[in-house]
Amino acid sequence: MKIGILGGGQLGRMFIQNALNYDDEFHVLDPNSDCSCAYISHFSQGNFNNYEDVLAFGQDKDVISIEIEHVNVDALFELEKQGKKVIPNAEIIKTIQQKILQKEFYKKHNIPSPDFEIFDGTSDEIKIKFPFVQKLNTGGYDGKGVQIIKNAEDLKNLWTEDSVLENLVDIDKELSIIIAKNENGETKTFPVTEMVADEKLNLLDFNICPADISSEVQSQIDAIAEKFIKAANSAGLFAIELFLDKNGKVWVNETAPRLHNSGHQTQEGNANSQFEQFYRTLKNLPLADTDAFGFSGMLNLVGEQNYSGKVKYEGLEEVLKLPKTYVHLYGKTETKPGRKMGHINVLANSREELLEKLNYIKTLVRVIS
Repeated sequence: MKIGILGGGQLGRMFIQNALNYDDEFHVLDPNSDCSCAYISHFSQGNFNNYEDVLAFGQDKDVISIEIEHVNVDALFELEKQGKKVIPNAEIIKTIQQKILQKEFYKKHNIPSPDFEIFDGTSDEIKIKFPFVQKLNTGGYDGKGVQIIKNAEDLKNLWTEDSVLENLVDIDKELSIIIAKNENGETKTFPVTEMVADEKLNLLDFNICPADISSEVQSQIDAIAEKFIKAANSAGLFAIELFLDKNGKVWVNETAPRLHNSGHQTQEGNANSQFEQFYRTLKNLPLADTDAFGFSGMLNLVGEQNYSGKVKYEGLEEVLKLPKTYVHLYGKTETKPGRKMGHINVLANSREELLEKLNYIKTLVRVIS
């Protein structure tokens, strides 16, 4: 089977690395000839935001998917009209890639998400109370395109593009659940993961799995996952990012219609990884066992501040001496501040041991140039 992936970043790379266990052809479209997937796939240089490039790329593929949601969805609709299989389907990608449509989707399907209003960039009347979050309608990722407006003084910082203004949740924990569905309608979820953010970079620092949550919170998350996958009405793999507030209520922050950073620890921490599961959704195979092996976690390797250029990994040899510790690099030759360059997965027998190991590894390794 010819599997086409729009986007050649690290998610596509790890998907292909896993899927090479099987007999398929893996094709990638990306504008960067030195992208993470370039040397392990049938690579086509082109713009996944360009209608003609995406349409041409999809012509001879048996299934087309994504590893980034910011793609030309009109071309995906056309490919579906031509009888091509697109997973997840163009409709749910379109819904998720626009924050306004995504928020309206949650509201329509009674999926708990913070109250919001739509901002057209010119309105003088903002009804939402301070503090609130502004999320750009399109293009945001890894904390970009999101800002907190705390008071009237901060209004001068409002972006003037179309966006969502959303109530700020009093967060106790940030959580994530990854759910997969194949074309036969079978679904499987991975255990809930706890996410700890790097406040300076506004992106994921490390994961803890399983999350430390009550059975009541787990029930809320199960209900959200069930509602979402029914409403999405598409095969695929989806990462639902969640907020647990200090009153014990769970809210959906946003959803990614693809592989996700919060699922990387599944590579060694679960019976099968999110990458294996994604492959099975594309092939409509029986979904994989997601059972966890005790406690697992993931630490992002991110470019240090004040370093740009050819990458060097300081301290990796010390990390490689540690038991139940697994290094994954993304094949990126150039580092810059805040750029995701790799991650390290860790297994442990307890939450305390896991946190101790993750924090120790943070002191050992730096991504510099």
